[in-house]
Amino acid sequence: MKILFLAPEPFFQERGTPIAVRLALEVLTDRISRRQNTGNRSDSIDLITYNEGEDIAIPGVRILRIPTPKFLRGVGPGISIKKLMCDVVFTIYVFQHVLRSGGARRYNLVHAVEESVFVALILKLFFGLPYIYDMDSSLALQVSEKWWVLRPLRPMLSLIEKLAVKYSEAVVPVCDALAVVAKQHGSKYTSVLSDVSLLKGEGTAQKADLRLELGVSPETPLVVYIGNLERYQGIDLLIESFGLVSAQEQSSRLVIIGGRPEHIKHYESKAASIGISHRVHLAGPRPVEKLDDYIYNADILVSPRTKGNNTPMKIYSYLHSGRAMVATRLPTHTQVLDDEVCALADPTSESFGGAILRLITDHEERSRLGRNARALAEERYTFDVFKDRLNMIYDQLDASLELRETANQASRAA
Repeated sequence: MKILFLAPEPFFQERGTPIAVRLALEVLTDRISRRQNTGNRSDSIDLITYNEGEDIAIPGVRILRIPTPKFLRGVGPGISIKKLMCDVVFTIYVFQHVLRSGGARRYNLVHAVEESVFVALILKLFFGLPYIYDMDSSLALQVSEKWWVLRPLRPMLSLIEKLAVKYSEAVVPVCDALAVVAKQHGSKYTSVLSDVSLLKGEGTAQKADLRLELGVSPETPLVVYIGNLERYQGIDLLIESFGLVSAQEQSSRLVIIGGRPEHIKHYESKAASIGISHRVHLAGPRPVEKLDDYIYNADILVSPRTKGNNTPMKIYSYLHSGRAMVATRLPTHTQVLDDEVCALADPTSESFGGAILRLITDHEERSRLGRNARALAEERYTFDVFKDRLNMIYDQLDASLELRETANQASRAA
């Protein structure tokens, strides 16, 4: 199978979707390698992605980057005007490439990540290329949540999203909430492909010492957040909640890892405005290979997300760590988490702060939640589970496309 893989984001960067793309490519190239060992040598993958990102070598993948001017560099997580402009360039580049490559004669399948599904839909209309929709979010919901002025257009955006789903060969949503959306839109075949833990294991961590970095005692309870600092992540809620914790408990520290300089400056000012800057440490971005270190330094891990319906990738590493977790009681979390593995709290500072405070003071409950969380991760959210599920999806696609080709050949012969 010759695959055109569309990934409209910087690749590679150490954040959610690019990491998921890398994992999928590694599984698919392994699949190709095994097929070649059995005599099938016609499989290949071409990846079209943004111009920025780290150049990484994935055997069997040819990486094609769109040309973009410097003022379109620095695309961050989530939707933005800059990203939409990059997507226009991306669309033009994809069409030029497919035209030069001979259209349907070059590729058997398009694997479309996120908004590139709309490009794949048009490719199908023009060239008859089948596509799979790698669905990381509801694009209609994402746009209307980002820009309130576009909320009246949400029905139209949902209709376009429905068409993209309806004409796909399969939809691969990242979570159950998106699977519901896909089925409502008329997906022919839907299979959830959850993200996975990125932890290598506590024994392999380098033991970077956050307490030493902060200059606090080894007994100091650490509440840790890891991720970007976009508004939908709920960092305002987190800092306000920790302000309430600080009024009742004097020893703990909040460590926030990740974020752009402008976001860090904003939240440092917010912490100062409520008088807790001495207890809130915004550590900035750190390399993903150090993820183990920072997670294992934590007593409590937090995910205060307030918007969206997809589950943050960090949740799976949080679970796998065996550390206690506090998260908002919203579908973004509850489709994976329950009260047996996480302290779920309403998205208010009183509820979220109360959950953090209870875990700081209740060592036994922290241990119980951590044990249950790790067991869940080992059962459902490891790379082996991800690999098996993606191979199963492609087995289904292989069979479906082969059957269709056989039928087309028979029709032409008749």
